[in-house]
Amino acid sequence: MTTESSTMAQIVPKNKAPGIDFCGVDKYYYIVRSDLGCYMRSTNFNEGSDLEVFTLHDSCRGGDHYIAHENDLFYIIKGDHYRRVTNMNKDQGAVVYTLHPNCREGDHYLSAFGNFYIIFQGRGVYRRVTNMNTDEDAIEYTLHPACRDGLYYWGIKDYYYFVKPHDEWGVQYYRCTNFHENLDAVTYSFHGDVVNILPGGLAVTHGSSFGKWEALKTISNDSNTSIVWDKKITKKVGYTKQKMSSVEHNWKISLSASYQSGALTEAIAKYQFSLTAEYGGKSVSTEQEDWSEATEVEESISVTLQPGEKMYIWHYQLGLGNESVLFCRDMKFTNNSTPPTDNPLPPSNKQ
Repeated sequence: MTTESSTMAQIVPKNKAPGIDFCGVDKYYYIVRSDLGCYMRSTNFNEGSDLEVFTLHDSCRGGDHYIAHENDLFYIIKGDHYRRVTNMNKDQGAVVYTLHPNCREGDHYLSAFGNFYIIFQGRGVYRRVTNMNTDEDAIEYTLHPACRDGLYYWGIKDYYYFVKPHDEWGVQYYRCTNFHENLDAVTYSFHGDVVNILPGGLAVTHGSSFGKWEALKTISNDSNTSIVWDKKITKKVGYTKQKMSSVEHNWKISLSASYQSGALTEAIAKYQFSLTAEYGGKSVSTEQEDWSEATEVEESISVTLQPGEKMYIWHYQLGLGNESVLFCRDMKFTNNSTPPTDNPLPPSNKQ
């Protein structure tokens, strides 16, 4: 389901998404969600082929940048150092090196054609080296204008890729063989099953986040004397876990036991709600809400109504597109039929 508002939601760029990156080697492409403790592997982002999600080893989490290099080596950059491993799921063969001063503070890092590339978007240049520790064989090139506005960059053996800003054609990525001359450029769209794991992707596939107060009950006193209304009302509390699990439908989940079924989609939904409106979010933290499967619960209400008085009971819920996803604990009582406008949830720390 895609709504009109979802077409405006943007994918969160790398500079606003700590621990999230793309990388690739040979036939595999990777999306690293260090913030969720996992990464997705695919053989084709356009077709959504062979989507498998793995646990990211604790020692490989929290990287500023992730690179996949030939011979199945992975590089995790943190600050002025990088960790080289042969497996991000098991942290095998780990070795730590210092980044050469000329290779530090890049906006994006990737590997292709046997080299490493460091993109400095602000300067409009990229640096090619054969060794990031020694800055060996260093050459700097100007980025072609068509290659400057990527949200994420990665490479494989014979190609460079980058994620394009969201436009009227949706979420797309760009492939070329030369960032300087923009040779052999081709544009592809991401498959919806891949978009779902991108930061902000749920707003693209399901619609932007909303929060609303839904009317639960209207009570009125039509008598000439005050009355005490003392009854139980039923409200739904929790997360539409079973319905939202369709996000994972075409993913092969190879996560550790700490991730129960549906837990990954839950984490992605929490992240989506925490984002700003630009990225289809609501800027709220939902960590303290009940994220178990949504169920009906009863709550006792006791209110006194004066003659001719009406009372409206409201219940807060969050959703995506046109569908409610999370039914919150918060309730509110008003004396008119206009829904409250306040947001009862605490603000998130996302910028």
